[in-house]
Amino acid sequence: MGKLLLVMLVCFSMASQSLGTLDYGHALNKSILFFEGQRSGKLPVKQRVNWRADSALSDGSPDNVNLIGGYYDAGDNVKFVWPMSFTITLLSWAAIEYQKEISSVNQLGYLQSSIKWGANFIIRAHTSPTTLYTQVGDGNADHACWERPEDMDTPRTLYKITSSSPGSEVAAEAAAALASTSLVFKSFDSKYSSHLLTHAKSLFEFADKHRGSYQASCPFYCSHSGYKDELLWAAAWLYKATGEHKYLSFVISNQGWSQAVNEFSWDNKFAGAQALLASECYNGKHELGKFKKDVESFVCALMPGSSSQQIKPTPGGLLFTRNSSNLQYATAATTVLFYYSKTLTKARVGSIQCGSTKFTVSQIHDFAKSQVDYILGNNPMKMSYMVGFGNKCPTQPHHRSSSLPSIKSKPDKIDCKGGFSYFNSNQPNLNAHTGAIVGGPDSSDHFSDKRSDYAHAEPTTYINAAFIGPVAALVCRNPTQTHS
Repeated sequence: MGKLLLVMLVCFSMASQSLGTLDYGHALNKSILFFEGQRSGKLPVKQRVNWRADSALSDGSPDNVNLIGGYYDAGDNVKFVWPMSFTITLLSWAAIEYQKEISSVNQLGYLQSSIKWGANFIIRAHTSPTTLYTQVGDGNADHACWERPEDMDTPRTLYKITSSSPGSEVAAEAAAALASTSLVFKSFDSKYSSHLLTHAKSLFEFADKHRGSYQASCPFYCSHSGYKDELLWAAAWLYKATGEHKYLSFVISNQGWSQAVNEFSWDNKFAGAQALLASECYNGKHELGKFKKDVESFVCALMPGSSSQQIKPTPGGLLFTRNSSNLQYATAATTVLFYYSKTLTKARVGSIQCGSTKFTVSQIHDFAKSQVDYILGNNPMKMSYMVGFGNKCPTQPHHRSSSLPSIKSKPDKIDCKGGFSYFNSNQPNLNAHTGAIVGGPDSSDHFSDKRSDYAHAEPTTYINAAFIGPVAALVCRNPTQTHS
């Protein structure tokens, strides 16, 4: 087993070296720029993605609330607050952990703007202590159309959770998003940071006191792991943001909820919560030892050569969890791998034990790096899975607004069915959605680059958000230039 492990890890290292020097700062720049193409609402004067325009300026009007802004979650025109909140938490986590690296390539301001765009929408959606709007738009009606958000004429149906119709997953994730965002802005805008924390605390109380599972966004975003993971995740972020003992007490008294898992995603937050709380364990909170044990089980489930490996990589080395939008799982797992390797380094712990196999911190770090490099082009297809990065990249993302003519070049309305001629075209998307990371290859490392293949060709906000921390972690490996 030891020799096999050594050979596998050497192969990952050699593959990365064979690609040559990747410009991680350039990849970081593009991955942040992507979010400007996902914006809903009235776009700012400094908007850099100029093929987009204002859209959905009446969102919330049926209930006389302001739900303008936020992000479209993927290649459609619906706003789902649960994955949007997860996106903001991931972006904030990256901004907190890698502020120096992100600043070194002049991207911190852009990242903070991306975070604030989503956080402000979550605040607007939280219209009372026990009311949170969770979705804007009818998913089924929207998916039956292929039209620009600027032309949108599908119903902007509103969904919300209340004390009598709760949804603890989304309320707790929104709490995590605002708590983490408060940390991002703490030293930049203390008043805004405090405002975010007020909403975060209120949302957590709502999620905890009115427990119930959220299913209103099915079949698009269904809860499979329940809400206990989100409650732990939110409490961990609130403890990190406030230092208040009640949040530490919450995770300690509910540590029995923590499970050994092999996935970190918009649905399942256990590994993220475990990683955060394991770092507190190393900082002296030894009663959090179960979270340390569980996050190490997560790492062991991913590492090639581990006797407890559960997620098998593709032949080219990519972690492969599911066929549909697999890069969301690979990027999120890589976020945890980088964070935990950093935690171990700070704690002066050199390795972890996975059954009969020991993995050093550098082996964990290098495996995480191999996932970033795979996405950026070190793979059997010899292509980057980020639009606009590298010599070969996706040209037909499953994405409505980037595949259709910009409203600025073709102002005539393109109605619900009028866009399908563009959808069915074999030509590249008319607007390059720079920075968009698509769903990725299949289990055999194959990618067809067909717009109709939404399982592999559709970008999402939470794929990009989970990629920013890992690519930022590597920026200082080639700090030769800045990107503005």
